[in-house]
Amino acid sequence: MQLVDNNTFLQQLGALFESTKDKGTIWLTYKRLTHDGDDTVMKEEDGSDGSREYPCIVRVTDGKKAKFSTKILSVDLDKFHSAYGALLKSSMTTLRKRDKKREKQRAEQFAKRKQRMADPVVIDGPKRGNGRRKRQRQVKAALKHADMKERAAKREEARTKQ
Repeated sequence: MQLVDNNTFLQQLGALFESTKDKGTIWLTYKRLTHDGDDTVMKEEDGSDGSREYPCIVRVTDGKKAKFSTKILSVDLDKFHSAYGALLKSSMTTLRKRDKKREKQRAEQFAKRKQRMADPVVIDGPKRGNGRRKRQRQVKAALKHADMKERAAKREEARTKQ
């Protein structure tokens, strides 16, 4: 990964956004840089380690060949953020808009399924004679419903353990 100055970083980032305009992914990481290449300094006895300001590092990769980063000092942070924000705004126009209609439809289906799980299956009708098949279907649906509830409870239990 090559370390470049701020202006070169923004130019290369703009070129990378252009190259992945139709298809592709870019990963940006933004971190506080604490490593200077020296040994770490112990804190003073009063608990403070001085009024040191740390620089930030921004890394970019497309997962393939493009990997570069820049080091931003705290005095240059505002200037970099304004240029970086403008670049991101201009590059985000190619993103697809969320399909809210589909999301709403899925949420409604999920709510219906959850409601169906909460409602018990009613078994009525005679055991013999007319309506026997209907009752058998209801019994089968009740067993399937109980099994579905049991699986949902296991999933929820596994999710809470994580």
